[in-house]
Amino acid sequence: MNPLIVVTGGTKGIGLAVAERFVAEGFDAVICARSIANVTGGGLLPFAADLSTRTGVDKLLGYIKSLSRPIEMLLNNTGIFLPGQIHNEDEGTFEKLMSTNVASAYHLTRGLVGDMMARRQGHIFMMCSTASITAYTNGGSYCISKFALLGMSRVLREELKPYDVKVTAVLPGATLTASWQGTDLPEERFMKPGDVADSIWASYSLSKSAVVEEILIRPQLGDI
Repeated sequence: MNPLIVVTGGTKGIGLAVAERFVAEGFDAVICARSIANVTGGGLLPFAADLSTRTGVDKLLGYIKSLSRPIEMLLNNTGIFLPGQIHNEDEGTFEKLMSTNVASAYHLTRGLVGDMMARRQGHIFMMCSTASITAYTNGGSYCISKFALLGMSRVLREELKPYDVKVTAVLPGATLTASWQGTDLPEERFMKPGDVADSIWASYSLSKSAVVEEILIRPQLGDI
């Protein structure tokens, strides 16, 4: 039986690129998003759930546990971007971004990490952002959520060291995904989702005695 990974936000963009990269290496991948229409491919196990809600996270956990298979890698990739500034954002923006970008990762990790600790094996990747270390003036609550996710990653890293469970924060800059649809910038100005996927695979592939704690990856010409 193939080893199993879980990728949230895994039906497009970076998440799908990561899932497909691992599948190419002989893994099966549970991929979750609100919509799983038109998701096909050997080794991909799509599951529909809204992870911005606790009910959605619990549904996904129930599905994963029904498979009765150990999880080798978890990529917390669910996330949304809403522009705005703290003083003028629409009411509810903070709550929506925190529930989607942070709480989903918190609750899903808590639901899966116990088995990793018991087996003393597993790798958790957190999809942070350059917005986790840079204050963007139109980033508002998005930056807050990504700073929080990086903080969670660092806390988890310290907590899980004694259990041989690895934690890696991934901080990508501008990547050509659907969120940039309609941009006038040339393709070569962006990273490709596969660039991030390859970096995650390389980090996962290290020996048991080594861990990449943070991956900071930007377009060659810098942030956009």
